[in-house]
Formats: sequence, C-alpha cells, structure tokens
Amino acid sequence: GSGDFAKSVGLDNDLSASGMGLRSKRFSMIVDDGKVVALNVETKSGVDESSAAKILEQL
Repeated sequence: GSGDFAKSVGLDNDLSASGMGLRSKRFSMIVDDGKVVALNVETKSGVDESSAAKILEQL
C-alpha cells in the first residue's frame, strides 16, 4: 500500500527523481514477541545483508 510502515521505521526510499516513487529499502528482520532483534538493511544493490542466508546465521 501506502508505505506507512516503511516510513514509520525509517526504511522508506524516495526514488521519485527517477520516476519510481516512494519505495521501501531492501531489508530483512527477525522479530521475537513483537521486538525487533535483528535488522539487516542493504546499503548497496544486491542482497548481501538482507538474504535468507544472513537471517539463518542470526537465528
């Protein structure tokens, strides 16, 4: 939808200048009982930080 979650946690990415509008940054997270215990945000293109393999390492 509207990107409210991404905005509220600072994971929004405004790509309007390139015609793509408001997007979410690429990320993965582990949430345990409503608490974020791991947050992995990509800083460059690719999926090095947000991959399933990274999540499995953190479990």
